[in-house]
Amino acid sequence: METVAEGRETDMLVVGSGAAGLVAALAARTEGRSVTVVEKAGTIGGTTATSAGVVWVPNNRHMRDLGMTDSREDAITYMTRLSDGRSEEAAIAAFVDAAPAVIDFLEEATGLRFKVLEQYPDYFAEFPGGKPCGRSLDSGLFDTNELGPWKDRLRASPIFQFVPMSVTEFFAWKAGVEPMNVPIDTVMKRVGDGFVGYGAALVGQLFRACLACGVEFLIPRQAQGFLVENGRVVGLRTTHDGKQSELRARRGVVLASGGFEWDRALCARFLGGVLTHPASPPSNQGDGLRMLMTLGVGLANTTEAWWCPTVSIPGEEYDGAPLFRGEFTIRALPHSIIVNRKGARFVNEAHNYNDLMKAFFRFDPATYERPNFPAWLVFDSTHVEKYPVLTSLPGSPPPQWVPRGATIAELASTIGADPSGLSATVKRFNGFAVAGVDADFARGEALYDRVYGDARESNPCLGALQKPPFYALQLHAGALGTKGGARVDTHARVLRPDGAPIPGLYAAGNVAAACAGAGYPGAGATIAAAMTFGYLAGRHAASIGDAPH
Repeated sequence: METVAEGRETDMLVVGSGAAGLVAALAARTEGRSVTVVEKAGTIGGTTATSAGVVWVPNNRHMRDLGMTDSREDAITYMTRLSDGRSEEAAIAAFVDAAPAVIDFLEEATGLRFKVLEQYPDYFAEFPGGKPCGRSLDSGLFDTNELGPWKDRLRASPIFQFVPMSVTEFFAWKAGVEPMNVPIDTVMKRVGDGFVGYGAALVGQLFRACLACGVEFLIPRQAQGFLVENGRVVGLRTTHDGKQSELRARRGVVLASGGFEWDRALCARFLGGVLTHPASPPSNQGDGLRMLMTLGVGLANTTEAWWCPTVSIPGEEYDGAPLFRGEFTIRALPHSIIVNRKGARFVNEAHNYNDLMKAFFRFDPATYERPNFPAWLVFDSTHVEKYPVLTSLPGSPPPQWVPRGATIAELASTIGADPSGLSATVKRFNGFAVAGVDADFARGEALYDRVYGDARESNPCLGALQKPPFYALQLHAGALGTKGGARVDTHARVLRPDGAPIPGLYAAGNVAAACAGAGYPGAGATIAAAMTFGYLAGRHAASIGDAPH
């Protein structure tokens, strides 16, 4: 579905249609500039559309409306600690300063009405500058019929599309612990009526606003390289249906093409090959990163990702590739533990997904191995009776492909773990469960630990593994996306290795170096940063004087 005549020149070209690209397009278009979005997939929304659609925005006005306090200083202090030295001070400050304005801009320019997720703390709420609530915002629901003929072009989540609910409703209905509380008639009516939630709702409302104000879309069309004249980026080389063409931009090109997590060669080069099961659309193959490298741009944070453990259900696919599901709930609920091949625990299972994964990567220099791979999520029949497991409701046995054993030792033998080691680990953990205190990893003590726990328990995350049969799910090294790429300045301009901006070129989202560095401040931090730097790019490109052709 192409709405731009071949060879037409526009003010701004945007590569990618996730939150970063759509906000960049909207920001420039509302300033009166013509904008064309180029998207290689057959759908609009990128990684954002498959996410929870939450945005993490410090010092937002919705916090203040509820009487919650925040400050620029607190946000910068908190983000700086989590960045672990992998983000520049100016990038963190640019995000903190601009993100609240982005929320205000979007609520004025679109149908979005963000709402504070009162159940969601920062991932390290106990750290200086962290907050127990208020920074993570829900984007609500969206009626896809409002997209008219573009309705079927909105990317569908492989998981969330079947349960259109807001994140606020997910917690209010206790869907992760007591799924039978979900008003199924309401949800099914929404499905029939064309409503979506989570990331698709966020993208849908951004997409609708872009269409309404005249942003033009080329889909599917793949960007292959930049047009450069006298050191300035003036357009793109693209392909469509096997035909090559050139598109020109008077004011700039915003690269918002996503990460490289589905490209094994790039993952081996930058991440050491540990990322094997990404939980994002398979179109994230590093096209933008390779385009940037041909220009010799400055790169940063390329050894980091938005890490997340994933599980694989045999036969599940998405866009022609295996589907890997992020695992957030089973590991945080009682009657479950994570163990390595020795049957030993090595991490607080309820920890936030990004930092939990780093424990998996521990390297033993004596053996040149990572002893925490493979890793298994082990749980008992009490867990199965009380909680959902993947696609199984409480009380229903897990699918037959899930390994099991009549005893802990038998399960260990089945999955290739050390039987005596796993038996000793379970015995020790059961003692912690009875006492209500995890003396090894403090599971259940931090505010975030309890988000996906069972509030009916004194420690929402602890419960003994006693009732056979016992089960195990292998956990894989996954990520919601990579977070390294072009260094950008406070206007989202791409920088050369010497720090000078490349005229006409901007980057936002996972193709740029994340301002979060190594950390993950809270739910929605990746989308909020993508939107903020997309906004900065769009506004700057729209405001500069007419560029030479």
